[in-house]
Amino acid sequence: MKPKHTNTGARLRVVLGPGIALGPGKADLLEAIAATGSISAAGRKLKMSYRRAWLLVEELNGSFQSELVAAGKGGAHGGGARLTELGARVLKHFRSMERKTGKAIAADLSALVTIAKPSK
Repeated sequence: MKPKHTNTGARLRVVLGPGIALGPGKADLLEAIAATGSISAAGRKLKMSYRRAWLLVEELNGSFQSELVAAGKGGAHGGGARLTELGARVLKHFRSMERKTGKAIAADLSALVTIAKPSK
């Protein structure tokens, strides 16, 4: 059962070790890189600065056994970026966990929404 309000829900954040966390923001960035083929375009799509997008990519790449995002050198035609096979796997697992979490908490979330004070 889905909550009645579309602005309700939970956001999954997975801690994989000290200083290593994966949440919806990083997953959205990976998804946007896969869709656009560019870190800067992905950042723009998510209303994120180029610097912030790059810092998150560096953090992601340093948090796993190998890179999640492979980026080419920039230049006149730009370098481009793509998810590696591992990057696609990490994104797939995270999105699967989000779906499972949503299903597992749906009834409790709906119950909380019905007893919450209505927003103005």
